[in-house]
Amino acid sequence: RCRQCFQMLTFDIGFGTSIYPVVLEVHENFDFQDEDESNIQDQTFKEFLFEDTFKFLLSNESSTSSFTEALQKIYGSAVSKDGNYHKEDKPCLSLEEINSMITFIKELKSLGQFELLFPSAAPKIQTLLRDLYHMVDPMRRLGSVLTVHWLLSSLLEQFQFMTKEAHTNLSEWNSSQENASPKQNVPSDFRKNHEALHYSSKTKERQCSDDKDTLSHIRQIFTSPQLDLNPQFNPKIKEYYAEVPFDMVTVKIGAEPSNCQCQVHLDEKKGPSIANYPLGLGLNKVIILITDDSQPSPQVVSSYKITIFREDRPSLPLFDDYMMCGFVQDCGSRIRPEESCGLQPLSHEYLSAISQTVFKTCEAGDTKGQWIVPCLSCSDNRTCDWREITWQPHGCRPPRARRYSVLAKPELQRCVEGRRSYPFFHPKILFIGDSTNRGMMYYLIERVNKTLQEWQKTHDVKCYHNINEGKTFISYSYYPRFWMNANQRPTFEKALEQLLQRSRPLENTDQTVLIVGGVQWLNSNHLQIIQKVLNRENLSNILVIIKSIGMGFHLPVDGIHSLSQAEVQNLWNENLVILDTAKNFGYEVVDTFVITMGRYKEFLQGKCGCHFHEVVKSNPSEESPHITMTLSRHYTLGKYFGSQSKPSQLQDYATNSQSPYHVRGPINQVYSEILLSRLCASKREL
Repeated sequence: RCRQCFQMLTFDIGFGTSIYPVVLEVHENFDFQDEDESNIQDQTFKEFLFEDTFKFLLSNESSTSSFTEALQKIYGSAVSKDGNYHKEDKPCLSLEEINSMITFIKELKSLGQFELLFPSAAPKIQTLLRDLYHMVDPMRRLGSVLTVHWLLSSLLEQFQFMTKEAHTNLSEWNSSQENASPKQNVPSDFRKNHEALHYSSKTKERQCSDDKDTLSHIRQIFTSPQLDLNPQFNPKIKEYYAEVPFDMVTVKIGAEPSNCQCQVHLDEKKGPSIANYPLGLGLNKVIILITDDSQPSPQVVSSYKITIFREDRPSLPLFDDYMMCGFVQDCGSRIRPEESCGLQPLSHEYLSAISQTVFKTCEAGDTKGQWIVPCLSCSDNRTCDWREITWQPHGCRPPRARRYSVLAKPELQRCVEGRRSYPFFHPKILFIGDSTNRGMMYYLIERVNKTLQEWQKTHDVKCYHNINEGKTFISYSYYPRFWMNANQRPTFEKALEQLLQRSRPLENTDQTVLIVGGVQWLNSNHLQIIQKVLNRENLSNILVIIKSIGMGFHLPVDGIHSLSQAEVQNLWNENLVILDTAKNFGYEVVDTFVITMGRYKEFLQGKCGCHFHEVVKSNPSEESPHITMTLSRHYTLGKYFGSQSKPSQLQDYATNSQSPYHVRGPINQVYSEILLSRLCASKREL
């Protein structure tokens, strides 16, 4: 249906006694095995791989002249002083071999981050190869492989010599130009960033080398605050690891190349040489790329990786002598300046009220509440057991603490499988929004299926037919498509119409559910568009659930718009307008802002600082894997709750150890369970 679309296939290939590979297996998607699974799943890694592959395979640059020049130098040694050509010294080339040589030269010019494995330029390898073939093939039947290796090695040697010659000439020309022109100062923004990273303000000129062996190296890495890199920095070591405490939410990173004709870029080929990075909880990756700028089109010649692990909140194991503390907002980012911030002691009356067995279930998804955590002292958050934190709405039980537990799997499956009076119509749940909405969708899929069999950071329309044993249909549309040009970007109305069209047939009842929301793009105008489109499409009776805005974009990060403290505070009022408008239209709501604003430091990977979920890949080969769908532990409030009213923990919902993926993140878990409660509320009433 799309001539410009393609499907990503992964081929496992092997080499035997021939230079030509044998296909061992074909995978229907991106299935690249590596020790560092997180690196392979990274979107940046895939983009680099695609870009380098397309350049590698589809280069339009002619290599004939380079090949001819190199070949003349190789075969020149076969011409004797008398001008006679000695065929016995050098082999003749067939047309196929000539084409292979030309392709090889073209590949050398477009290597990107690919590394040359064959032929190897190491003398020991060449000697070993010759001895090995003579040992296993005394009859010389495999001589063609040695011949090809010799030809390719000679071409490589000549090509490298020609490239070095060109670079030397270019360096000489640059030197003459520098001597002829006045000395230029370092740009002010570069100088400012260097000062922030303790660069030497006295050194205006970059220290670098013209040696071709330094092309793939960086000279030094700068970080602020200073990171303790492991191992210690060495230009020849390409991977580093560092750990930082919970309170360090950003780090500034920069680097300098070793070679004068190279530049350093962070994360992408046109990225900056120095940048401020957000540090999500857990693992964070920073890729440092080195590009050779001597070419008309700069080529990536090497990359370094820094993995930074940010620790969770410091947590003390709970002792008998504890107290219950609550908070709505953190003092580090006061959204409501007129209200208290940080941990506050909870009264015995409040604890007694929420411990009642007859405490009603919450009837709305925007009931105000607070986070509750046991501590030795509410004046020191380092004395709390943050593993036992729980969300408690005012005046009602959250969905994770209903009379027995959260929605059990059978109840949830009945909720999303529809009514028996319509046995041939499967309920359909439609999501439209950004990655935070997508995280809730995957949480729902794993809760219903007990396992998450597929996952991808889709930025288009995606349909899932295998939910709840085929009894439920789920579709998703990414919005807004911020990476597209403004004049090509689909409007919200168009994106919604496309999602409805891809999900048809749709029933004009609560058997069809539309879930809309994101971080901060949603406003009341979008809700009016929803109302208009649903009326036009005769879907005015479907169930609509609005996920409100959430915390994010609050950190000073390069490459994205960052909110000032005043703008962050204004999100409170914007959120109220969205909730009120949605309820006026008769929509259900899930207030994610009040849940995320007090724990804004506990974001996971991503530049926006807005992701409170992550999908992790499990390893079925490990002993006792049992990747299960579990909710985080909930403190039973011990002495304040009777045995009848202790909020029971959610049992393991998945026993399938073959589940390849798992959604984790306790904050996403809380508002996703509220979403499920609103999704199933109308079913319970019926």
